[in-house]
Amino acid sequence: MIDQLLKVALLGSTWVLYLLAGLSVISLSAMVERWWFFRRHRDDTEELRAGVSRALRAGNPDRARELVAGSRSLAAGVLREALAWWDGGPEAVADAVDSELARLQRQLERSSSLLGTLGNNAPFIGLLGTVIGVIEAFHELSAGASKAAMGNVMSGIAEALVATGVGLFVALPAVVAYNVIQKRIAVIESSTHALSKLFTAYLKSAARTPAATPTTVELVAEPAVSVSGASVEEAAPSPPNLALFAD
Repeated sequence: MIDQLLKVALLGSTWVLYLLAGLSVISLSAMVERWWFFRRHRDDTEELRAGVSRALRAGNPDRARELVAGSRSLAAGVLREALAWWDGGPEAVADAVDSELARLQRQLERSSSLLGTLGNNAPFIGLLGTVIGVIEAFHELSAGASKAAMGNVMSGIAEALVATGVGLFVALPAVVAYNVIQKRIAVIESSTHALSKLFTAYLKSAARTPAATPTTVELVAEPAVSVSGASVEEAAPSPPNLALFAD
C-alpha cells in the first residue's frame, strides 16, 4: 500500500499546480460575475429612502411608489413585488417582503459558497503539492548523493514551495471576495427592511381612526308661565272642592 502511494507521489506535484491554476480561473470568473451583478443593481438607497419618507409624510403614497418603481436597486425590486399586497394592510406587505427576500437570497448568495470553499481549501491543496514535492526530494536523496541527485532535490523543494505560494494566491482573493459579498448582502437586506418599514408605518397610521368624542346633552328647563307679571309654575289642576255643594 505504501509503495503504491509512493509511486503516486513520485509522479510529481505538477498536476497540483495545474489544479490550482484551474481553480484560480474559476474563482476569478465568480468574482467578476458577482461584481457585475451588484454593479448592475447599484443605486443610492439612502436617497431613495429619504424621498420615500418625504412622500409618505406628505400623504402621497403614489409618489413613494413611483420612486420605488424607478429605482434599479435590489431593495426597490423587493418592494415593488411586496407593494402588490398594499390592500392587505401592513402585515400583508411585511410578509410579502420576507417572501421576496427569501427568494432573492439565492441570487445574492450565488457563487459565495464556491468562493468560501476555495478560500478555505486552496491552501491545503497547495500544502498537498508541498508534501508531494518534499517526498520526491527525499526520494532523490535516498537514491544517492551525486551532483545530479542534489539538483533533483533542489528542484523538488522549489516545486513544493511554488505549490504553497500558488495555493495562497488562490485562497486570499477568494476569502476577500467572500467577505465583500457577505457585507453587500447585509447592506441590501437592511436597506430593504428600512424601506418596507416606512410603508408599513404609513399603512398603520392611515388605518388609525380618531376616537369618537362623547357629546354632552344639556337639559333645558321650560320657562315658567307668567300671569299678571307674576311667575308661576304650571301645575296639574286640583280637584274641585266638593264641600261647597254639601247640604
